Amino acid sequence: MARTIIIAGALAIGVRTVLFEPFNIPSGSMIPTLQVGDYLWVAKYSYGYSHFSLPRSPDLFSGRIFERTPHRGDVAVFRFTKDTSIDYIKRIIGLPGDRVQVRGGELYLNDVLVPRVSKGDYVAVDEHRTRMEGQRFQEDLPGSAGAPTVRHDILKLTNEGFQNDTPVYVVPQGYFFAMGDNRDDSADSRFMGDDPEDLGFVPMENLIGQAKWIFLSLDTRYPVWEFWMWPAEIRWNRLFMGVK
Repeated sequence: MARTIIIAGALAIGVRTVLFEPFNIPSGSMIPTLQVGDYLWVAKYSYGYSHFSLPRSPDLFSGRIFERTPHRGDVAVFRFTKDTSIDYIKRIIGLPGDRVQVRGGELYLNDVLVPRVSKGDYVAVDEHRTRMEGQRFQEDLPGSAGAPTVRHDILKLTNEGFQNDTPVYVVPQGYFFAMGDNRDDSADSRFMGDDPEDLGFVPMENLIGQAKWIFLSLDTRYPVWEFWMWPAEIRWNRLFMGVK
């Protein structure tokens, strides 16, 4: 029995380290692509492995093994730059050498406006149950390394504030630039200062993997003790959705 438990535990650790790791969405920064309460499978093999890929992230080596450069438009899980014990999930917008800027609430990549089309009004609820009313857009982000255009949705709440009129950011070698799809409720690479929530450029070493599929989605509207309401909290239409 003990041997079986040890083998099963080793297999589980191996799968979690090398292949897939579950991840849940705690905040509304990726709405409408991801909702608070989504549970995802993250592919660990997508970008190779760093010491952050290992359980408890022991500092055994630097850099990445079997490194693969992420694609522009990937939804990726990575370690927060200010505290590497924290996982973040954002969309990769800029790769090394890219010029990224937001002007008047619109995204520019390498000095070219990224096309977007309005899909109408959209109402979202964040992790604090705060109601957010904005406009949903379909954005066409240019692919990288010969990949096709990445078509995905974003949410815009306003065109005011620093996040909507930024300087030009030139992504350095060994880093990427990440943004949330909820463009006005996301602490992301647009914020480069010393504030504890500022993300800045993200080292490639911090990558954990690419978000692939939603295997569960819960809208926790009711107290946990109301177990008879649990089935009503499952977002059945989101189960087994691919992340794009």
